Amino acid sequence: MNATSTGALLLCRADPETVRPLAHLLREQMLLTRAGGEWSVLVPEGKPWRGAGPSGGDPEPVDRVIGGWATALAVGSTWPVLALWWDADRAGYTLAAGFRRPVGYTWLADGTPAGEDEAMRTFAARLGLDPVLDLQALEELTRPDPDADAEARLRGLLAVLTRTGLTLPTGLGPGESADRLRSVAAVQRGAERVEWAGWRDAVRVELDAVESGSLGPWVRGPRARAIAAAQLAAGLPLLLWGARRRSGGWAAAGAVLLAQGALGLAYHRARAAAETR
Repeated sequence: MNATSTGALLLCRADPETVRPLAHLLREQMLLTRAGGEWSVLVPEGKPWRGAGPSGGDPEPVDRVIGGWATALAVGSTWPVLALWWDADRAGYTLAAGFRRPVGYTWLADGTPAGEDEAMRTFAARLGLDPVLDLQALEELTRPDPDADAEARLRGLLAVLTRTGLTLPTGLGPGESADRLRSVAAVQRGAERVEWAGWRDAVRVELDAVESGSLGPWVRGPRARAIAAAQLAAGLPLLLWGARRRSGGWAAAGAVLLAQGALGLAYHRARAAAETR
């Protein structure tokens, strides 16, 4: 590797349609494309690790930038995010999954392992890899090998992940420059640009993500409308009954049901109106 080969990839164990809403919230320009049956890949269009850091000082290293993005994506999702990165001196990965502490491993440019073996065991467990065959292949990457540089180590890691359905397009791989990664991703079939479009669109995207998830039928749709109507139907008589009996508890319960039902119906109408604009 040389000074021009700095690059990074975000591998998400979900399809592009699922990844897109959360990727918008990173507020970064990226290219999104499929990377196998169960994976997607996000390719940064910019190079934030070359600019000034958050406080205007030295630029942040590529592993910190891409690792932060992976953590942000994973916290808001139910699927793991794997950040791959490399520069002139090192290469490695960061795996983020939910609110758990991210795990990572680093190799020096010549392939010398510079991480903890426990990281590979945690990596295998969180991705549901074979605890014998896959873990054995991963542990080989933590042992000295004079014929394997950092780029080869990352390729070995990706080879193990092909058993989970990961298939990176040709040209999207360790050792390529950020410019090369961007140009390759842009010509992939179905590739799309993800970019920040303001807070209003971000909120709409986040609501779309909720509605398309497991909670969707309970938030919007026939089931949600039925629940809201039932809450209104139950809340009004309960509120009146509690008021007649001077029972603050029952009256409060009725008021809560009324409020929830009204909010549910109002949300449905507001979302429908927003889509017609």
